[in-house]
Amino acid sequence: MTAIAALPFLPEAVIFDMDGLMIDSERVSLACWSQEAQELALPFTDEFWLGMVGLGDRDCEQRLLQHIDADAVAALFARCHDLYEARTQQGLPLRPGIVEILQLLQAHGIPRAVATSTRQPRASRKLAASGLLGYFDHVVTSSDVAHPKPAPDIYLLAAQKLGKAPSRCLALEDSPAGIRAAVGAGMTAIQVPDLVHPDDALRALGHRIVDSLQDAQALLVPLLRRA
Repeated sequence: MTAIAALPFLPEAVIFDMDGLMIDSERVSLACWSQEAQELALPFTDEFWLGMVGLGDRDCEQRLLQHIDADAVAALFARCHDLYEARTQQGLPLRPGIVEILQLLQAHGIPRAVATSTRQPRASRKLAASGLLGYFDHVVTSSDVAHPKPAPDIYLLAAQKLGKAPSRCLALEDSPAGIRAAVGAGMTAIQVPDLVHPDDALRALGHRIVDSLQDAQALLVPLLRRA
């Protein structure tokens, strides 16, 4: 891995995305979209679904409406919702390293929140089923804000609930939309790409990009040791 710049300060709080960063759910979600679109004979490619990673339901709906009518969008959403719920009830795997970094922050008393495009109550249900809900002081979702990612609202609200200035928070994300939201909120951001990798335009934001959550943790350890 190319050397990554050290973090400029010990964060007063760390805010985590959920899908694709903590829970390995993006592949399941994309598979549901693709399967149901094929069954409904809708003309979408895998690249189209990748473009929706990290977006809230409203933005996904707007993208779909550019290609199919409202009835087809409603049918697709309903069928995908049912299929996704059935698959998530079977349990979803965690991303490697997530429990370790959460335990490290917990041991050092660093407050933690979730900022996810998933709506309530699904977000809390997925966190609970994955055994992660208890690690967080707050869970902020797209149900709680007027404008979901890539707007900064979710991250600004998470910082507010934690009682911390956004400039003193660290955000961990996997998707381009999430990184734009975190950087737009004025936070230091680390991207751990999953399905969608940063292009030149995203890299120009100047955030840190690492290969794994273990690499993200390695940036925190020296600061925590000095605390």
